[in-house]
Amino acid sequence: MAEPGGRASASPLVGGGTEPTLAALSVPGRRAWSLPALDVPPRPLPLPEAADAPPSLPEVSERDLVAHFTRLAHRNFGVDLGAYPLGSCTMKYNPKMADWVAEQPGFTRLHPATPAAFSQGALAVLLETERLLCELTGMARATFQPPAGAAGELTGLLIMRAHHTARGNPRARVIIPDSAHGTNPASVTLAGYQVVPVPSNSRGMVDLAALRRLVDADTAGLMLTNPNTLGLFEDDICEIAGVIHEAGGLVYYDGANLNAILGVARPGDMGFDIVHTNLHKTFATPHGGGGPGSGPVAVVEPLARYLPGPLPAQQADGSLGWEMPEASIGQVHGHHGNFLVVVRALAYMRALGGEGLRRVAERSVLNARYLASLVAGDYDIPFPAPCMHEFVASATRLKRETGWRAADVAKALLDRGFHAPTMYFPLIVDEALMVEPTETESPETLEALAAALRAIADEARTDPSAAHAHPRETPVTRLDEAAAARHPVLTWFDEEP
Repeated sequence: MAEPGGRASASPLVGGGTEPTLAALSVPGRRAWSLPALDVPPRPLPLPEAADAPPSLPEVSERDLVAHFTRLAHRNFGVDLGAYPLGSCTMKYNPKMADWVAEQPGFTRLHPATPAAFSQGALAVLLETERLLCELTGMARATFQPPAGAAGELTGLLIMRAHHTARGNPRARVIIPDSAHGTNPASVTLAGYQVVPVPSNSRGMVDLAALRRLVDADTAGLMLTNPNTLGLFEDDICEIAGVIHEAGGLVYYDGANLNAILGVARPGDMGFDIVHTNLHKTFATPHGGGGPGSGPVAVVEPLARYLPGPLPAQQADGSLGWEMPEASIGQVHGHHGNFLVVVRALAYMRALGGEGLRRVAERSVLNARYLASLVAGDYDIPFPAPCMHEFVASATRLKRETGWRAADVAKALLDRGFHAPTMYFPLIVDEALMVEPTETESPETLEALAAALRAIADEARTDPSAAHAHPRETPVTRLDEAAAARHPVLTWFDEEP
């Protein structure tokens, strides 16, 4: 039988010793940099705010500095190392073909302020990617300025506000499900709206009756992910959108889970008016750790006038240039977003084509359902409807019987060569483990991951006292997370202050 390619337990970690800090490596007078001699006379800067003495920072050579961070990098887990089933994050393997395209000098050496006449190829990339995204989502036009999903959320909500303001009333409230991503209420608040949660029903879907009671003339819109954060498709979505539209509101699609419906269903056909996608999740860009990201926002035709500008457009003479939408909310990011992420996304979409993108969705759903079926005997599945691209399991029964919590299961999984799933989210599931295997994991990897989860449940039943023993095989073992949260040390001193 073939070995699972997604198990990372063979990852080499030389020696297993503790990595010293830069402070411990510091030797006075050593430098990792050199600057050319001044070719102008030195002059003091009139900065009364400046310190009287330079900061006391570590002094290390370039060789030691590079070795330090390289050793730390070797301790990181990533999608190129093994399976990364982090629910609602779509940590799929990213094909290196897309990186190769984005590395071409014509893209990497292009300054963002290059005049349109000398950046026709880049403008063509933006327009072609916009066309494909709009085709996939059922929208009319899109902007690539937002550099991440949360930035896309805020942009979409500002478009929502501009739409209502133009009609004489910006309205005050935006409804979100109780299972929503944490960025949703944050974005609603930043956009100046009041957050109104709508509860889930017994099936894990939006409670339609409760939604009807919440909607009124002050409702600006609804933010929704479909499939939702429980991995379930909202089968009442057309009726949900109708309730919002009847009150004059707009329906916003959080594209975090778009991977599950690529080429199968379109948010625009469900009744959504604003859609943000995560190119860095769904379309071949490695993500995490702060970037790079791209959260383009696409809208239906009546809202296109509010998009951030300028937007790429074809000119009368056939060339490509820039145009500002007539009622644009203005820029939300410098220049035109993270362009190389867009290049990767276009390469990915063109390589797969329409049928290939549909297979992405189908395989992601198949993998999640297969994995859920393999672990259902040892972990509860609170909402048993067939899942889409991810599922949420619960360790509540294990906790009740053995004392092992979701966090203990996740940490024990690290010792078995797999990254942990998302823990304790969504908040409406007790001891939640949210698992998204993505379409890129093989059956052998899924079976090995399921076997590891079942083995952890067996260990919990036979040795309840080992709940806090994991991880044991990782470079850094079990941390006191409560103490770190309650007594954080956020500054560094070479001596005690």
